[in-house]
Amino acid sequence: MAKPPRAERLFIDGPVGHLEAIVELPADADPVACVVVCHPHPQHGGTMHNKVAHTLARAFVRKDFAALRFNFRGTEESDGEFDNAVGELDDALAAIAWMRQEYPQMSLWLAGFSFGAAIAVKAAVVTELDGLDGLISVAPAISRFASGLEVQPTCPWLIVQGDQDELVEVEETVEWVDGLEPGPELLIIPDGEHFFHGRLVELREAVTNFIDDNARI
Repeated sequence: MAKPPRAERLFIDGPVGHLEAIVELPADADPVACVVVCHPHPQHGGTMHNKVAHTLARAFVRKDFAALRFNFRGTEESDGEFDNAVGELDDALAAIAWMRQEYPQMSLWLAGFSFGAAIAVKAAVVTELDGLDGLISVAPAISRFASGLEVQPTCPWLIVQGDQDELVEVEETVEWVDGLEPGPELLIIPDGEHFFHGRLVELREAVTNFIDDNARI
């Protein structure tokens, strides 16, 4: 049985105060790359402990990444108040800056779920100016929180969504992806719903396979 990752709880400096965070490292190896994972909507119970966000982080740790999860402003012990995806983008950029400072020579990926996936897409557009090596978007709530993007991420990019998602319509995601050029890789999980109940292992394997195919380590 694989050892659990090494984990450290900490606070990082955010735009409006401290952001509660946890960084996980491979149990028996030094990290070879790093990822920042963004959690779902904080006003609907989303935190860095969400099962999908946790699954994303663990998928990366299995591939010897350092994985940072953090709570957006106003969530649990993070300072500030919810800012309707505007301030939360700044929070994500602060988390990215912290990761770059801690692991300056390593490739950087972003990942997120639902609201957090939309924030990660927006952050990827900004961050690619400084280099970004990969992006994972799970059930991205693009139309609500990241619409109107004038450019798209150009790094290797995977979108995963269930075809029975009750919160983010799969047809909406497909239409959005079809309008992108060259666009991301899109994986539709049959009978999968928004929170991937009973499908988290399948999600984890999809993410690890994409990392295997695209990580530059």
